[in-house]
Amino acid sequence: MSTVRKLFFALSALLLAAPSLAAEPQQALLITTPDWTDIRGAAQRYERGPDGHWHRVGAAFQIVVGKTGLAWGRGLTDTSKLEGPQKREGDLKAPAGVFPLVSAFGYGATADTELPYLQLSDSIECVDDPKSSHYNTLVDSTKLAKDWSSSEHMHRDDEVYRYGVFVAHNTPASAGKGSCIFLHIWRGSDQGTVGCTAMAEGDILTLLAWLDPRKSPVLMQLPASQYEQFHQAWDLPYTPQDQTWDLP
Repeated sequence: MSTVRKLFFALSALLLAAPSLAAEPQQALLITTPDWTDIRGAAQRYERGPDGHWHRVGAAFQIVVGKTGLAWGRGLTDTSKLEGPQKREGDLKAPAGVFPLVSAFGYGATADTELPYLQLSDSIECVDDPKSSHYNTLVDSTKLAKDWSSSEHMHRDDEVYRYGVFVAHNTPASAGKGSCIFLHIWRGSDQGTVGCTAMAEGDILTLLAWLDPRKSPVLMQLPASQYEQFHQAWDLPYTPQDQTWDLP
């Protein structure tokens, strides 16, 4: 088996196993938005110190989420019975909750990151067809019998996926609960995504260089009111002053 194919299957296994990786996360990217329907938000990196508390790393930066805002997703916390919208395939919402960040991807052969890294080729797709056995999975379409009618081709003609991070949302996959969620480069600070979280290229490069798989990094993403409600129970960093939604 080729080295590229071995890496591909290793990354797929990481995604499927992701919920067990971050039982005690030591790194967190905290993202808050003003409300469920807002597309702009603020992101802040944190690391857990020897004292067991979360400590800020670097400066806050602006992000955008889905074109219709946020909805509760399937991650490390059970959000299925909470008040608020629930993530569904095609709803143009980014997932709210806590999710492992387990691997990275990009157009280049390598990237400055310690995360497992996948170079995207023309045959790498992310399956978003809920009827497929490969739903919410990255596949090499030249290696499998196709059983999907819809997918996202990862090697694009634009710069959006030049650098990115896989968000382990809805893994193992439950049909129709949302798929193919990433952190990636934005098209602009006022343009929402189809369900991912996007940021300036410089910010994602900083994030890639900082993320350490040995520290079980996670994405913590919520609207402000839910952040206030759940920060203690979910052991989220609590610094309300970081909720600055008009960052330059």
